[in-house]
Amino acid sequence: MTAFKDTFNDRLKKQTEAKQALLKRFRAGADDPEIAAKRAELESIAKARDERVAAREAAKKAEAERLAAEARARAEQEARDKAEQEAREAEEAAERQLQLEAQKKAERDARYAARKARKQQGKG
Repeated sequence: MTAFKDTFNDRLKKQTEAKQALLKRFRAGADDPEIAAKRAELESIAKARDERVAAREAAKKAEAERLAAEARARAEQEARDKAEQEAREAEEAAERQLQLEAQKKAERDARYAARKARKQQGKG
């Protein structure tokens, strides 16, 4: 087994020094080119993410609008079809009514003619 040369206190001291160095670099901010580069990279990543989110939102909105337009068109077509069907049914009902009235008139005329013929035979 490998023996550790550093003691626990040595490792704690190195850890504290590393934290202090990191904190110092962070406080230096824009002066440190490495931190500035990292910050610029993070900002570009965030900007790209925001653009992707906005593009997805726009695509969702466009899809919702397309679906709504299709639904409206379908509803309008159904309304037109229903109106045409109702008009056709009303026209057929009116035609049937006219035929029924014509048939009744023909039957009435036939009865009248038969009655008139019977009266004529009785007189003649």
